[in-house]
Amino acid sequence: MKNRFLLSQLFIWITLLSLHAQPARRPVEVIVTADRDDWTYKPGDKVQFIVSVLRNGNPVKNAQIRYEIGLEKLEPTIKETKTAADGTLKIDGGTLKTPGFLRCIAWATVDGAEFRGLATAGFDPLKIQPTVYNPQDFDTFWDNAKKELAAVPMDAKMTLLPDRCTEKTNVYHLSLQNNRPGVRVYGILSVPKKEGKYPALLRVPGAGVRAYYGDVTTADKDIITLEIGIHGIPVIMDPNVYLDMGQGVLNGYPAYNLDDKDKFYYKRVYLGCVRANDFLVSLPQFDGKNLAVTGGSQGGALSIITAGLDPRVKWLGAFYPALSDVTGYLHGRAGGWPHYFDKNGVKTNNTKEKLNTVGYYDVVNFARRVKQPGLYMWGFNDETCPPTSMYAAYNVTTAPKELKLYLDTGHWTYSDERDLMNNWLVEKLKGK
Repeated sequence: MKNRFLLSQLFIWITLLSLHAQPARRPVEVIVTADRDDWTYKPGDKVQFIVSVLRNGNPVKNAQIRYEIGLEKLEPTIKETKTAADGTLKIDGGTLKTPGFLRCIAWATVDGAEFRGLATAGFDPLKIQPTVYNPQDFDTFWDNAKKELAAVPMDAKMTLLPDRCTEKTNVYHLSLQNNRPGVRVYGILSVPKKEGKYPALLRVPGAGVRAYYGDVTTADKDIITLEIGIHGIPVIMDPNVYLDMGQGVLNGYPAYNLDDKDKFYYKRVYLGCVRANDFLVSLPQFDGKNLAVTGGSQGGALSIITAGLDPRVKWLGAFYPALSDVTGYLHGRAGGWPHYFDKNGVKTNNTKEKLNTVGYYDVVNFARRVKQPGLYMWGFNDETCPPTSMYAAYNVTTAPKELKLYLDTGHWTYSDERDLMNNWLVEKLKGK
């Protein structure tokens, strides 16, 4: 039994690390860069991409390089193959006439194996505007939803997890009633043991179905933390249960009931984040004012959404937010994850009913309403959450905001980024 528990914990930690982990290096690297340090241009400026093929840090002579250039996530406008005599190739990438991103993806075959790299040039990204519509009754819809939530008793249930507790922190499996009787939100709550009043941090999850371990490290710094799941299932089950559900009943959950704004899967999810805050501010250990929310990808979206819905949130930290400007594909550019309207989904999802629903759930329309200071982080090379979609949300945010760019990152983070975000949140929450 003990070995099974240890294996479960190992699975959880591997999953958590993989959500943000930097990709492992390979013996051969295809490094693509743009010819300006900040990879940023004005519309009409021409970009040059530089592709280098390295083995053990040295150029690969006469490397065959195949490359494609075009808007992110769309069909490339340039497809060519050339030989790089000295291992480096300079490519004229062209330009854009309007704000957006131009991406160069390059492949090289060395010793029978193919290696890949990319770089993405931004053209006036701070002027990108959203395509998704902003429903006139957006605020009424969500005000009514929150009233319905408030009418449902929270019915909090806490179960101590002794094996996860530390010298300074008690750790609990938490269950809360969500927006309907019998519908639950589950998470891992970590509370400082020492008597006192503490700030609180809500961690919201990236996409997928998994167990959670909680944020004990931050709790040990005298901050209450709550890490929640979104699927209404306990978050301490055997890892195989989540694998089975992710491949089975919850496979494709981001599109469940997309044709009905009242039944759409994410309605319960968004309200579950507010319910998690209901619980945090109700704790006798809460200091009464300092509450933050953070997450990456789907969690980056939920961070912005939670702040937009809940004025009790004082700060938000978001890594590469998903669910942003999802209708971009219908306007000739990339849309946000989960790519409802890309070439694979447009035939199914481009209906009046589904287009109506996304307006009530797109991050852009919550970003318009955010009042809290926020720290945002992403890279130009993100292929899951295209930068065009993320800037569409960021650019309509009028609250105090700071964007830290790590240009070469895709849908992952450097450890320095995570440290910077965690330190920022701790400093804000503790008033340092």
